[in-house]
Amino acid sequence: MSAQRISMPIKHQTLRPVPISLYGAPNSFADAAAGSGMTGPISRDPTRAKCACRRAAVMLALLALAAWWLASLPALAQTETPRPAVEDGTEAAKEEKESPWLLVPVFQSNPKLGLSLGGLAGYMHYFDEKSRVSLFGVMAQYTSTGSIVGAAFTRSSFDEDRQRLVAGAAYGYVKNDYKDYLGTGVPLQSNGELHSFITRYLYRVQGDWFIGAQGIFQNFNISGNTTFDQQMLDILGIKGYKSSGVGVNAYHDSRDNENMPARGWLLNANNIAYRGGLGSEQNFDVYRLDLRGFIPHGNGNVLAARSWNWWTVDAPAAGQAPVLLRGYKMGQYLGKYMSSIEVEERLRLGQRWTSTFFTGVACLYGDGKECSESTNLYPMGGVGIQYVVKQKEGIVLNLEYAVGKNSNYGVYLKMGYSF
Repeated sequence: MSAQRISMPIKHQTLRPVPISLYGAPNSFADAAAGSGMTGPISRDPTRAKCACRRAAVMLALLALAAWWLASLPALAQTETPRPAVEDGTEAAKEEKESPWLLVPVFQSNPKLGLSLGGLAGYMHYFDEKSRVSLFGVMAQYTSTGSIVGAAFTRSSFDEDRQRLVAGAAYGYVKNDYKDYLGTGVPLQSNGELHSFITRYLYRVQGDWFIGAQGIFQNFNISGNTTFDQQMLDILGIKGYKSSGVGVNAYHDSRDNENMPARGWLLNANNIAYRGGLGSEQNFDVYRLDLRGFIPHGNGNVLAARSWNWWTVDAPAAGQAPVLLRGYKMGQYLGKYMSSIEVEERLRLGQRWTSTFFTGVACLYGDGKECSESTNLYPMGGVGIQYVVKQKEGIVLNLEYAVGKNSNYGVYLKMGYSF
């Protein structure tokens, strides 16, 4: 390894470790986990560029396969036998009852994981007539870099929707290959292993208002892929950690549908207090405020907007606020505080098809950073197409492309809208 390569990170004393988080299930599970993996910059090194081109070709092939799969969905949609006619001779029910089972493919292009391909299997259930649909599922992904991630989750509504519960357990063995680590121009390879558990409970107190509690546990280990990479991790102070915390929720939800809202608004104000008495290696606090609104217009179209805010107090580098926008990989850009806004137009194309056009910007601030400086702003934009897999529940299979600054981009096939 050359001395020039080693000297670069020493000049950038503001480098922060990059946490690994596992998401990609339904929105409520992802929100409780607070994020999703994004993609990052492409290396300018000629050898890596060739590799990037090969990966791009594979990505395009996967994208074409996903597009074909989406186009084939109407013919493959599972339904049960129509309801029989009643005894008095009236017409048989015209509506077909959809299967409670879900089976959808998942893939994304992510420099952390390479090109990942996997699937999600779930079972839907209604505990009573007034409760919203509950979903129990598992998901797994395997990547071209040899990484593997998996999770089991539940998002449930019961007691006539007076109580809601989100819970999930995740495992990941992730091989990171950073071509440009945190914008320094220095490549870095590492292996990380993560065990994680999250849960959130809400109780309806009046109207659309809920109060509740949440908790999280993570055990993260990291090592360099080579002697040089381990030296760089040691120089930067990046090491494994354990974090455990609990917090409270104030929650308002007047959306007409959790999965495919056409009207209403959501407020989620919560905190996590990480404490040594709970098993966390460091004491710090995280406060988050999530605001969303949905306005119907035209023939089934929806204008959606989101403001997402994340503030930390005494947080270690690994616990600071990340940029949480499509087109960026989580953990690539970190700061003491983060605020973002997104606007998304959802156009109804047919009974089962929609398309999306979205844009947004995030800002990292605090510790001398200000949103008036363009270097702290992270814009993005993109398009998507969705197929409604379950009409009654509003569950969609979502194929999206998003692009950010500094050659950041992402291609995603997942279940559900982003918010």
